[in-house]
Amino acid sequence: MANILVVDDELGIRDLLSEILNDEGHNIELAENAAQARAARTRGRPDLVLLDIWMPDTDGVSLLKEWAAAGALTMPVIMMSGHATIDTAVEATKIGAHSFLEKPITLQKLLKAVEQALARNIVRKPVGPAPGNGVPEAKPEAIDTIGAAGLNAPPPLVETGPQARQTFELDKPLREARDGFEKAYFEFHLAQEGGSMTRVAEKTGLERTHLYRKLKQLGVDLARGKRSAV
Repeated sequence: MANILVVDDELGIRDLLSEILNDEGHNIELAENAAQARAARTRGRPDLVLLDIWMPDTDGVSLLKEWAAAGALTMPVIMMSGHATIDTAVEATKIGAHSFLEKPITLQKLLKAVEQALARNIVRKPVGPAPGNGVPEAKPEAIDTIGAAGLNAPPPLVETGPQARQTFELDKPLREARDGFEKAYFEFHLAQEGGSMTRVAEKTGLERTHLYRKLKQLGVDLARGKRSAV
């Protein structure tokens, strides 16, 4: 779970990114302009920033330069834009941006970019003292260790094994009985995967957007799987 700052002047984009990344278990803070982004950066140390290029007060590239000059670019920054040129993307990368996403942003590209940026951030952070000299050393294997921390979850919501006692009311109409099974099925996998929609989609063979609609339709508590991983 990471602290992610989303900076975009479009309400719809902020809401969409917040919803998707919240589903992945991240803590999200929103800013609609550079002024709010500066305040959020001052209040805390986000693990990642998603930064729009075209904003009404100060554009994203200028804000990126400002942070770099002040030594505040200590987190990966993913730039976003629907109108930027290749030159703008290259300039942002040279300043220190981790990557660039072109709008409209697809779900797969967003999650992949976020995963890569956070993995890079973990590698750069000290995770323990190096033997002999006392200087912290970042270890590549820390990615797997930290990323898998949420998988040490309590027993799943549906019991498994020979003593499983999950039952369904078979005297219901077929549609209702099927919905009950599907709800239990998805709750089980959410608990198993620590609430990660991406991993549940892979495990169940569903496209993530369809999976999200299905869970809403069945009334599955999406936060329940995340709580079971704590």
